Amino acid sequence: MDKAQQALESIAPQTLEEALALLARRDAELAALRSAQQQWVHAVSHDLRAPLRHLLAFNPLIAELLQQPNPGADDLQEACSFLQTMDQSAQRMGAMFDGLLVLSRAARQPLQWQAVDLQAMLQRIQSQLQPQCAGRAIEWQLPSCSVQLEADAPLLEQALTAALSNAVKFSRQQALARIGVAVQAVEGGWQMVVSDNGCGFDGSRADRLFGIFQRMHRENEFEGVGTGLALIQGICQRHGGQAHIQAQTGLGCELHMFWPQVAAAQ
Repeated sequence: MDKAQQALESIAPQTLEEALALLARRDAELAALRSAQQQWVHAVSHDLRAPLRHLLAFNPLIAELLQQPNPGADDLQEACSFLQTMDQSAQRMGAMFDGLLVLSRAARQPLQWQAVDLQAMLQRIQSQLQPQCAGRAIEWQLPSCSVQLEADAPLLEQALTAALSNAVKFSRQQALARIGVAVQAVEGGWQMVVSDNGCGFDGSRADRLFGIFQRMHRENEFEGVGTGLALIQGICQRHGGQAHIQAQTGLGCELHMFWPQVAAAQ
């Protein structure tokens, strides 16, 4: 028996239960890909046009101002203001493309399943986020005992980093920020809840936040282009799980991630 055949047989389902689990995983991945495709079409055809409109609209206005025989100080000041807006729009568009690239890589890279020590991963992420926490009072509540999950480790870490980074960002107006991660065994897998006591938002609009470039707050309040939750949802769905968020304005929010047992994802 050659090595290729041995490799094929090693991953082929050996029982009906394994075959059904593999089929369920493939169906979940296909559904996630279809959902992502629809979001991408909307993002490219709609959201990316906003900064592009600024670039296209202000360029002829600047040309008109500067082509005057003797442009005055007010004209030059207005032209500089237009240039600043165009620069901000170009930077935002660049950040949006970077966000799309991250989403694309997370959606395309092959899953490499392995046992993951969730406690150790969360402690590592907390350490990596320290530069964002400098000078702030933050009370962290992370799991105190080891929890073993089956996942693609880099993707799981990417999702948890995005979740905790959001918690740090949206709680920075609090004198004492409280950020926690709770993990509980539930039927069919694990339930992870990332919580914070930050600014929150209108919970009735929570579902829209998982779309690409969707935001609840103005850019001058909180930075970002709105791809973090889309990334988290995409990674959860690739593993056969799901994410949803609960929040109230001024009372923080909770991000719930269901992570299936390995038997449901192999």
